[in-house]
Amino acid sequence: MHIDELPTPALWADLHVLESNLATMAKLLPGNRLRPHVKAHKTTALARLQYEAGHTGFTCATAREVLGLANAGLGDDLLLANETVDADRLTAMAKSEARVTVAVDSEATVDAAAAAGIAECVVDVRVGFRCGCEVSEAGYLADHARRAGLEVRGVMGYEGHAMGVVDVDRRRELVRAAMERLLQAHEFVGGDLVTGGGTGTHAMNTWVNEIQAGSYVLMDTAYTEQVDQPFKQGLFLQSTVVSVAKKFAVCDAGLKAQGMDHGNPSWGEGEILFCSDEHTNLVPQKSLSVGDRVCLVPAHIDPTMAKHPLLHLVRNEEVVDQWEIDLRHW
Repeated sequence: MHIDELPTPALWADLHVLESNLATMAKLLPGNRLRPHVKAHKTTALARLQYEAGHTGFTCATAREVLGLANAGLGDDLLLANETVDADRLTAMAKSEARVTVAVDSEATVDAAAAAGIAECVVDVRVGFRCGCEVSEAGYLADHARRAGLEVRGVMGYEGHAMGVVDVDRRRELVRAAMERLLQAHEFVGGDLVTGGGTGTHAMNTWVNEIQAGSYVLMDTAYTEQVDQPFKQGLFLQSTVVSVAKKFAVCDAGLKAQGMDHGNPSWGEGEILFCSDEHTNLVPQKSLSVGDRVCLVPAHIDPTMAKHPLLHLVRNEEVVDQWEIDLRHW
């Protein structure tokens, strides 16, 4: 099937780019130096390719991702990098055949994990503006976890505030400051793991012993502005022009088809005016007709993937396969 035969809106990945990004990362961060974050793609089939590339541990954002990977036989070492006190979900993860480690940052999250039968945790340290305990609380929390029967594998800290910074020197300085806090906490906590980082800091975060990058496989548009990124844009949203006015055209891929928290999608053949629920309004460089195809580039892949049941795989404009985006939801 040619790409223009897909019913729209349709999410597709360039297989050549996907394969190149996987190979590039496997060279830069081989084996367990990378713990891929599956929240970026939410797709068991893609996680299996990462596993086959040598990355046998995964970072997960939801219990559904943990359980989905476990059921797929990819549960060698799964880290739930978000806190939860949901007893049913914690119990389901504890009863799975996977090795499951959960992030904790309070007595409440420790107690919930222990009560559900979770065996291992990492202490999540606030090194930016997301979850985590204070550095001064990390040692006490680790001791509390051990008293509750959990093995404390180490510390986690996510420098999310640095990920999208374009200036390399400024980004490096933000990472350094954040990781100094994480290493200070690690002195109080102990354990083998110092885990954090992401696509935006994968090359410069040399303080952690594993990087939790996820977006690198298909890339957010913001990362393409970083001159030190070796990865290419690989995720696209195929749409159809459904209406044409004198000064603009309208295609059928709007807010419900793409994540908008990073801004409008990109389009190389004109200007994006705005997106509404079902539509995107465009000012084309060349005139468009109803029925013409428009290929948008979503700004943020994580929420975009979550809005679609299928990812179509394309090579040289031919659809060669499709993957179920089976790890969506919670």
